[in-house]
Amino acid sequence: MAGFWTGAAALVTAGRRGRRWPQPLMRSVALWTVKHVPHYSRRYLVASRTLCSAGYDSNEKTFDKILIANRGEIACRVIKTCKKMGIKTVAIHSDVDASSVHVKMADEAVCVGPAPTSKSYLNMDAIMDAVRNTRAQAVHPGYGFLSENKEFAKCLAAEDVIFIGPDTHAIQAMGDKIESKLLAKKAKVNTIPGFDGVVKDADEAVRIAREIGYPVMIKASAGGGGKGMRIAWDDEETRDGFRFSSQEAASSFGDDRLLIEKFIDNPRHIEIQVLGDKHGNALWLNERECSIQRRNQKVVEEAPSIFLDSETRRAMGEQAVALAKAVNYSSAGTVEFLVDSKKNFYFLEMNTRLQVEHPVTECITGLDLVQEMIRVAKGYPLRHKQADIPINGWAVECRVYAEDPYKSFGLPSVGRLSQYEEPIRLPGVRVDSGIQPGSDISIYYDPMISKLITYGSDRTEALKRMEDALDNYVIRGVTHNIALLREVIINSRFIEGNINTKFLSDVYPDGFKGHQLTETERNQFLAVASSLFVASQLRAQHFQDHGNSRVPIVKPQVASWELSVKLHDEIHTVIASKSGPTFSVEVDGSKLNVTSTWNLASPLLSVNVDGTQRTIQCLSREAGGNMSIQFLGTVVAEGQEICVIEAMKMQNSMTAGKTGKVKSVHCKAGDTVGEGDLLVELE
Repeated sequence: MAGFWTGAAALVTAGRRGRRWPQPLMRSVALWTVKHVPHYSRRYLVASRTLCSAGYDSNEKTFDKILIANRGEIACRVIKTCKKMGIKTVAIHSDVDASSVHVKMADEAVCVGPAPTSKSYLNMDAIMDAVRNTRAQAVHPGYGFLSENKEFAKCLAAEDVIFIGPDTHAIQAMGDKIESKLLAKKAKVNTIPGFDGVVKDADEAVRIAREIGYPVMIKASAGGGGKGMRIAWDDEETRDGFRFSSQEAASSFGDDRLLIEKFIDNPRHIEIQVLGDKHGNALWLNERECSIQRRNQKVVEEAPSIFLDSETRRAMGEQAVALAKAVNYSSAGTVEFLVDSKKNFYFLEMNTRLQVEHPVTECITGLDLVQEMIRVAKGYPLRHKQADIPINGWAVECRVYAEDPYKSFGLPSVGRLSQYEEPIRLPGVRVDSGIQPGSDISIYYDPMISKLITYGSDRTEALKRMEDALDNYVIRGVTHNIALLREVIINSRFIEGNINTKFLSDVYPDGFKGHQLTETERNQFLAVASSLFVASQLRAQHFQDHGNSRVPIVKPQVASWELSVKLHDEIHTVIASKSGPTFSVEVDGSKLNVTSTWNLASPLLSVNVDGTQRTIQCLSREAGGNMSIQFLGTVVAEGQEICVIEAMKMQNSMTAGKTGKVKSVHCKAGDTVGEGDLLVELE
């Protein structure tokens, strides 16, 4: 078979034992393919527990109408709170986003341009026209796009429209890494040793790096999101790092200024959520552990951190508040720190917006941060004191991306969601998303599918709920990173809390290869696969017996089935017998009982293997008997890479669906390509 395969491929052939197979079942027993991958499920701000428990005072007047200058899950997230507060909403969208979920959720929607972000979601003139035409009183920028653009905030102020975020002074001061570091020092916030000015050229970069001592971090002054950053361990890497970082900074931010500071090896990335108002009040809302990263971008976050003690937490919180007060900060913001193995912490940067990972803070504090931002923007003082801020339970967030985790821990994938179900029926699960079945993951925007959040009374419960949620998440039509997410949260180092920002490269030095089955898991998989195969064959036999003849045909009863299963190039003999909903299966001398409803029409199937509950997914079934199933979260794509597409400053790889010779190439480097465009022909 050619094309995309999934993890543990198993070939099952039927043999004799007891009675012979009924003849109709014999036609497809020679080859049955089983593939082993992960599972999944759907809807935006929902959970079994009210994860944002803060109530809303209907007598507290805020705004009549808010425009959300963003798209996707964060736009949906803001709209959800606005609806709770009785505020009408305006969505903006590009032409390709006209049918998006956030557009459907809003009371009004305005198209602000074509698909490229520079012509739509970054098109300040078009967005300002939308504000005027809809008479929106305030704008929530979400994150990314214009959320930290001081010029956008100034334009709104000139129109007497409220920017739901900090004032322009705070945006300017904290958006510039050089200025923010100087301000942090002045506010007595711990900072990383380094050069506080702008590095002029490569020679000066080398001189500064030698003075600080290697290794050093070279990074863009106006940067963020991991762009414009390089680690240098010697003079040559410093020269290269200066050149590449300045080029990337100019391309990404229009500002090629760089700074250099000491690189803290093997640190944790822990951030403090702050909230300030226009009356001089500011709070710290505990921390978020964000150390699981790839390419300096976060993958898994949790609150609180398993690493911090109460004394360190308080010290970090108080320094974060001191920095916020130093710039008269009035909104939700995040102060990021690097923390070494001895719990020394150093200021990294401040994000003057709502963070992607804010839901985990909402879970453990009960606050709705979007609601608090709206209240502050209207001029109300904070309703809480520092002593009121709790840590209740534990929350974990996984960023679910349309990415191939087997390539650099995640290169973007594009496509259309043919099937999509979020696991919101499970207890303690929240899914923040902005997609639905049929949604396109486009080359133009970030490939995030959703933020999957689980909450528990403690970390163990939150992680178990995350494992179950990932197993019950149905995503078809695009490659995704759930296999990687699942492996991270069940990894022994992660469970112990022994993590740092190099976790992925340390645990998977040769790249992510998917879940490696233990002997017990292998036997469970073989037993489940064999049971599913027989169940599907019996189902097909049932339809044939009742659909093709007016005269009942008496078939001999089969006592048991002997199957030959090929898994990872090894042949296993499996013997299965059925009693009611339970199959008794013998695998390589081990006997297992597999029980299920065997509802083969459902994308999810819950099976019990000797008391262990598993959720599997049947991805496809072919008329010839071949089936593809997911088990314990491994997805593998086979095929030779034939070209690479750039999207959102990331690379999308395309693979050959079958063996062939390249006949012709219909694109060249730098071309913009869309869905359905012919790129490469094979023969």
